[in-house]
Amino acid sequence: MKIVITGNMGYVGPTVVAHLRSVFPNVEIAGVDSCFFGHSLTNVDRLPEVSVDVQHFADVRDLKSDVFDGADVVVQLAAISNDPMGNAFEAVTMDVNAQAAVRIGQLAKQSGVSRLVFASSCSVYGFAEKEAKTESSAVNPLTAYARSKLAAEEGLSGLASDGFIVSCLRFPTACGMSPRLRLDLVLNDFVASAIAQGRIEILSDGTPWRPIIDTKDMARGIEWAIRRDARLGNRFEAINVGRDDANYRISELAEAVARQFPSVEVEIRRAAAPDKRSYRVDFARYRALAPDYLPTVSLEQSIGELKDGLLAMGFADRKFRESTHMRLNVLRGLVSRGVLDDQLRWAARGRPA
Repeated sequence: MKIVITGNMGYVGPTVVAHLRSVFPNVEIAGVDSCFFGHSLTNVDRLPEVSVDVQHFADVRDLKSDVFDGADVVVQLAAISNDPMGNAFEAVTMDVNAQAAVRIGQLAKQSGVSRLVFASSCSVYGFAEKEAKTESSAVNPLTAYARSKLAAEEGLSGLASDGFIVSCLRFPTACGMSPRLRLDLVLNDFVASAIAQGRIEILSDGTPWRPIIDTKDMARGIEWAIRRDARLGNRFEAINVGRDDANYRISELAEAVARQFPSVEVEIRRAAAPDKRSYRVDFARYRALAPDYLPTVSLEQSIGELKDGLLAMGFADRKFRESTHMRLNVLRGLVSRGVLDDQLRWAARGRPA
């Protein structure tokens, strides 16, 4: 089996590659990445890409069909991947996350690929505090990132057929250690704050709901989508991937981190306006269709692995939110130096060789 993975050189990609290689004997993996964050390595002694058979350095907006020659599966991780980046580069976010994603789906289908897996997001539900949202609930995307994910789902749904099974996995907020660690994710930020600052400051009133998932369990969800029997579901699935007991209030996440750092205090801005990005998600359909692939990494395990990983790095940057551990800072730095243009395309002198 040959699998093409776009965005394999980001935060989630290395974990996905390692997992798929472990569960599919003799798999051939081709990576496709623009390499914005290829240099953002954390606590590793080798490039994660030694685990792929072929690495294409390419912008997903420019891919040709030959990238998919002989492929059985395409996994789409490539994205402008959070709300701050989406807000800063709104048009690019729609171009990369939606338009390019649908075009890749078209190219893959034309090339004889039989399965496409798209990393979508539970953020499409927007503000949804009263009841946990199912796949049939109304969507209310509040940000450019969330709108782009929903647009991609809508475009990909029309491509599904008996010979082309499409799975859009609505993931919760990612967390966990990675060879390319990001600290612009809520749980990762809290662990970094506990280590570097000795306190955790919640910038909202702490009440918003946020489901979370470890990158290892994201990889297992992708494995399920590759294996899934469409006769038990649909040729097209947009499905919530996670566990019901992994819906947490922001304050609960901070308190869970503080329990592993006894001297750390949690500071909540009680007078702050509530964050409108608040949603609880129902994972009953995933539980029914993928009982063997439910998340297994607990909140405590994710925190512990982040703690161990950051301490092993000697992490102590009190101003880490100004560092390249925040993906938006990386992009802004590349643009300011003229290495990327304002459409996030490589300038001639910045293009990977």
